[in-house]
Amino acid sequence: MHKFIRIDMTTLTSTVSEVPAKYVGLGGRALTSNFVNDEVNPTCHPLGKNNKIVFAPGLLSGTAAANSGRMSVGSKSPLTGTIKESNTGGSSSQMLAKMGIKAFVIEGMPSEDKFYVIKLDMNGVTIEEAPAEIIGGCGNYDAIRILGEKYGKHVGVAIIGPAGEYRLPSANISFKDPEGNIRSAGRGGLGAVLGSKKVKAIIIDETGAGKVEIANPEAFMAANKVFSKALLDHPVSGQGLGLYGTDVLVNILNEAGGLPSYNFTSGRIDHNDNISGETMNATITERGGEGKVSHGCHKGCVIRCSQWYTDKEGKYITSGFEYETIWGLGADAGIEDLDAIAYIDRAMDDVGVDSIETAVAVATAMDGGLIPWGDGKAVLEIVKDMAKPTPLARIIAGGAGAVGSLCGLYRTPVVKNQAIPAYDPRAIKGIGLTYATTTMGADHTAGYCISGNILKVGANIDPLKKEGQIEYARAMQIGTAAIDSTGMCLFIYFGVADNPAGYQALIDMINAQYGLSLTANDVDELGKSVLKVERDFNKRAGFTNAHDRLPEFMEYEPIMPHNVVWDFTPEEIDEVMNF
Repeated sequence: MHKFIRIDMTTLTSTVSEVPAKYVGLGGRALTSNFVNDEVNPTCHPLGKNNKIVFAPGLLSGTAAANSGRMSVGSKSPLTGTIKESNTGGSSSQMLAKMGIKAFVIEGMPSEDKFYVIKLDMNGVTIEEAPAEIIGGCGNYDAIRILGEKYGKHVGVAIIGPAGEYRLPSANISFKDPEGNIRSAGRGGLGAVLGSKKVKAIIIDETGAGKVEIANPEAFMAANKVFSKALLDHPVSGQGLGLYGTDVLVNILNEAGGLPSYNFTSGRIDHNDNISGETMNATITERGGEGKVSHGCHKGCVIRCSQWYTDKEGKYITSGFEYETIWGLGADAGIEDLDAIAYIDRAMDDVGVDSIETAVAVATAMDGGLIPWGDGKAVLEIVKDMAKPTPLARIIAGGAGAVGSLCGLYRTPVVKNQAIPAYDPRAIKGIGLTYATTTMGADHTAGYCISGNILKVGANIDPLKKEGQIEYARAMQIGTAAIDSTGMCLFIYFGVADNPAGYQALIDMINAQYGLSLTANDVDELGKSVLKVERDFNKRAGFTNAHDRLPEFMEYEPIMPHNVVWDFTPEEIDEVMNF
């Protein structure tokens, strides 16, 4: 039996039942978004007792399928007020799937001012008070170690840092990876939701779990072989990401003139070589020690875009040192030292905040005169102060929108109050349409139009022109909603976009696992249905097409070096979600 678990924090009880019929064929984002739309009052306060948070592995999670270790977390976002699906790597998704847990939901809130640890194992659910030493300022690295000593080194852990305990709007949920380091469901402030439920950590103990059932094992393994080969044969997923991580994009975007810098006032920087993926690779290689140029954030990853970045003595600082974080601190905030950025990245993981929202908030604060431009030491102290938190730390952890308001800025790079990521929409038009129309606030992963606009994978569209962008942004958002439902990493796109056999192999794996006969059209319809459900929630929460807009300053402030502005009309933007 597949299990659907509800945990009521008001009564500190749980129920384990069969999966409701509606959710049997769903996984990942399709399940979380349907559940939130079905059960969460769209006008509820995200930090009040009526919000709920749901965790769901994808359709292929827990199998041998390459790159299938992602998990979706769904709720109403305290940052945006919209529906939210936040996606993470780590070990937890695969463990839940092997345990037969289709999803678990946390609802209600306790009357007592205590934090709790929820443990899921093959016997059910245990709710107990959180150990005192992990509450009130303890960082995630120490807390994960302490929980490992109590519950076993092998368990999966989902945890909020001090930022989540204080319900700060940029708080994330951190997940232990196979080596005990940190991956995050980063965007949308879902750590604050868990904090409002007084849940400090979730322990997942798969002891005694079996294997995920596969209806046709031979067909599954054959399809996985084709699928894995497709990923490894593509130059981006097979070579570039493994060698240089996502940070390979710094030089590419700088060259394209779409690297937002100094709070979105320019599309290029001069110190790109200091912070590039090539420099990161060379630094890790030269320092030796614990450094790893390539590393997977979950078992079965063949792309291996993560890495272990080290200090000058070769000691570990951080892993999953992503382009977005390095861009936000290095280009948008002007910090020129990769080591300084690495220490800030570690501190953000430790206090538990989204590194995109926080980095853009920092750059906005610099533009507003709260922090000197490029001052890495000041930023590191402010991030560490989020564990207390000091007034300035609270302001920065409030997100870019809050900082812009408090500093009296009109140039605040947010959509639906969520920070715009590392691609300037004036110079890369396709991603601008994704930022504007995605259901979750500005989010590059909702429809990664960089593929066809810059990398020329899956499409070849001039990033500076409007032609072809509307249809492309629509197709990318539909496809992404489907991929997010499978438990697959988004980067599989590179292996399937121009490779029909690779895409068919993905569908063949789902069919072999569940004994189905889905077609490419069925996958497309799944993606469309997810977007429709999410838009329905947002509409009932009070959002209209008028919220699907980029910041006004982008319409009249050209971005260097191409001197282009955002020039889509409201009517054109509204066409993206017209399907």
